[in-house]
Amino acid sequence: MQQGPRPNFNNRGRNPNFRREQQQEHRTNRMIRVPEVRLVGDNVEPGIYRTDEALRMAEDQALDLVEISPNAAPPVCRIIDYNKFLYEKKKKEKEMKANAHKSEVKEIRFTPNTDDHDFDFKAKHAEKFLKEGNKVKTYVQFKGRAIMFKERGELILLKFAERLAEVGALEGMPLMEGKRMIAIFAPKSAKKKPAGAPKEPRENTGEPQAPRPQQPREEQPQAAPVRRPIEIKYAKPPAPKTPAPDDKPADNGGN
Repeated sequence: MQQGPRPNFNNRGRNPNFRREQQQEHRTNRMIRVPEVRLVGDNVEPGIYRTDEALRMAEDQALDLVEISPNAAPPVCRIIDYNKFLYEKKKKEKEMKANAHKSEVKEIRFTPNTDDHDFDFKAKHAEKFLKEGNKVKTYVQFKGRAIMFKERGELILLKFAERLAEVGALEGMPLMEGKRMIAIFAPKSAKKKPAGAPKEPRENTGEPQAPRPQQPREEQPQAAPVRRPIEIKYAKPPAPKTPAPDDKPADNGGN
């Protein structure tokens, strides 16, 4: 008796959107199965909505309900075109990646017989690398019998460290690795000004500036008042009245 094909039980109970959920970075629309969500964005009034109501709002605007923060309680969603959302997200990540500086390790090679001109030329390159935020790995290469002049190589590297003292810091003393004496320099970070250092004057932009807090003045001891002698003024007696020349003596009745 010929038997028919056996039923495939492997796909029993599987969600048809399972593979799609694995491929997508965010859950969208019917993939969001929580009872309520928090809506944010410009085209809706922010707040907590039931998921079916949020889906209806997205369908009315011909947009997608996108879950942007699944770990929040409730999850945060936006009503937006999902393809446009992904495009803007990737564009922003690309810009951030382009602006981010990758630190590299630049190598500079010396020999025990490096002359002053070559030394200055390589020092200028090292200063440029350190100012750009890169590390500088310098080494003195010994060949043949030159290995006998290790002290000369150490002097070159220490002189190099002294030259780069303003822009780079020596991570450790020079060490021998095979036939190389190696020293690594790291870029120095910007120095912070001390707390008591005077601030640079600001440019006059025309905006009102906040009043500066007045510092308490030191009280100086006041000098004692100088006492002056009191002058006593006495009233002068009235001067005697002299008779006028036209005045006649009074008549005593014929005497």
